[in-house]
Order: sequence, then C-alpha cells, then structure tokens
Amino acid sequence: MLKEHPLLVFSGRANPALSEAICAYLQTDMGKMKISKFSDGELFCQIQENVRSADVFIVQPTGQPANESLIELLIMLDAFRRSSPSRVTVVMPYMGYARQDRKDAPRVPITAKLVANLITTAGADRVLALDLHASQIQGFFDIPVDHLYAAPILIEAIRRKNLEKLMLVSPDAGGVERARAFAKRLKVDLAIMDKRRPEANRAEIMNVIGTVDGFDCVIVDDIIDTAGTLVKTAEALKEHGARSVYAAGVHGVLSGPAIERLENSEIEKVMITDTLTMSEETAACEKVEQLSLAVLLGEAIRRIHEGASVSSLFV
Repeated sequence: MLKEHPLLVFSGRANPALSEAICAYLQTDMGKMKISKFSDGELFCQIQENVRSADVFIVQPTGQPANESLIELLIMLDAFRRSSPSRVTVVMPYMGYARQDRKDAPRVPITAKLVANLITTAGADRVLALDLHASQIQGFFDIPVDHLYAAPILIEAIRRKNLEKLMLVSPDAGGVERARAFAKRLKVDLAIMDKRRPEANRAEIMNVIGTVDGFDCVIVDDIIDTAGTLVKTAEALKEHGARSVYAAGVHGVLSGPAIERLENSEIEKVMITDTLTMSEETAACEKVEQLSLAVLLGEAIRRIHEGASVSSLFV
C-alpha cells in the first residue's frame, strides 16, 4: 500500500487514448514524459517531472509494432528506475509474444519467458496484465502480477445484443475454459470447434461439437489476429445451421488480411476491447465494435495504489 505516495500515471506511445481514458477515470493528469526517435531509429526517453518516492504506473501494451513497443517500455522502465520512485508498475493490457509460451518443437525459444525477464530486469516492481494468452505466464515473472479479465465487459456487450437463441462457441479446445465461463455467466449452452493448426496463422476446422442449428452463435476468443480461424469457424457454424454468428475477442490484433476477411465473412459483428490501438482500416470497418477497458484498468490501478483487493473486480 502506497497511499501516502503520489499516484502518477505515464503512457508510452502504444495506446495513448486508453491511457488518457484511464487518467480521466482516476481524475488525474497524465505524467509528463518525452519519447522521441533518433534518425537511426534509436529511441530516447526523458521523464519531465519529479517522480521521487511516487507510485508510478506505466501504461504500455506491447502490440504492433511489437518490437518497438517492447523496447520503448524497457527504456521507460530504465529511466524510472534511475529516478527513485517508490514503486513502478507496468500496466500491460496486451502482452506481445505471449503466444510463444512453451517449447512445442525442437530448438525454439520460450519468448514469453524472455519478455518477462526483460521487464523485470529493466526495473518493474509489479505487472498489471489483462487476459494473458495462458494464465501460467504469470509464473514467468519473478515479481507480483495482477491478472485481470475483460469478461465482464464482453459479457455485458453480448447481453446488449439481445440475441433470441444464444449459444457460446469456443474456436478450439484450448479456449473451452474461457467460453464455458462466459456461457455459465450468460446461462446458455456451449459448442466447441475441433480445429487443427498445420502452421502459424493457418487453421483448419475439422468438426463442430454440439448442436448449433437455429442458434445465434457468439465465438469467444482472447486474441483475434489474422481472423482466419474466426472466419472459418463462422463458415462451419453457418454450414451446421447457425442463424447468425457474432464474435467477442479481448485483443483485436487484426493484422494482415484480417479486416478484408471480416468484411467478406458471415460474421455480423466482432466485439473487441481497446487493449490495442485500432488502425484506420479497422476503425472504418462497420463490423468491428470496440469496448473500453478504461474503468476496469483505472479501478485496478486505484486499488493497487491503495492496497485494496483487485481480484474482487472479476469474481
């Protein structure tokens, strides 16, 4: 608990809009910091106000461009570590490289663990993360991790659709636990897709487990990247008689051909949160609906600062 120390929120360049919304909820001004780039591409950071003995929170998702966002975070952390704050908490709404969380082939890295080590070594005292790709990634950090879930925001968005015959769908076996939690809260049934992934960013739907004929299906996932799995899942659901198909994802990476695929798909609407900044192409897509996490993250920051319970936010 650091209530006696000033609460200061700073933002990297990865998602300044979310940082501003968090500060608005906390009724505080954004911390002043200069981040610039030299002509050779090197980044420079300077904190432009006194942070001695302060309780500092840095908001920086490490999404696209993943490498630059990560290096920017590490440089910010080093600058703060050398400026004598009481504590530095990294607020990481989206953790890049989290999908590389295990050694699933010979001679490959566990990059999520490497990223955790880098953040810790650079000077973070604590991490506030949201919907990590795998919950056990918390154990990759040798510092405290508060792990939030966007489920309450997505569940409320699904309720607002007022779908007559709602069915939750997990796009693969790995997402069953997440989809089942949604289905339990919404008091509806669950279907599961039998998926095979022959290589990265390419999926093949083998079968639909469950009866979806006549239902309004909502596919629930944590990361929507190229949208290949999502679109093929929607096609399979339609082929099996689904009346309509929606999607709800926490992290809208939406890279490569994602928007084109969504525009030409059977999906009515894709609900994502604002963990990542939307590109102009994504913002212009009428099928994409973005939901704000500012209140959830802002309240978590307030509770960490005051030493209150964070887990009660999503219990």
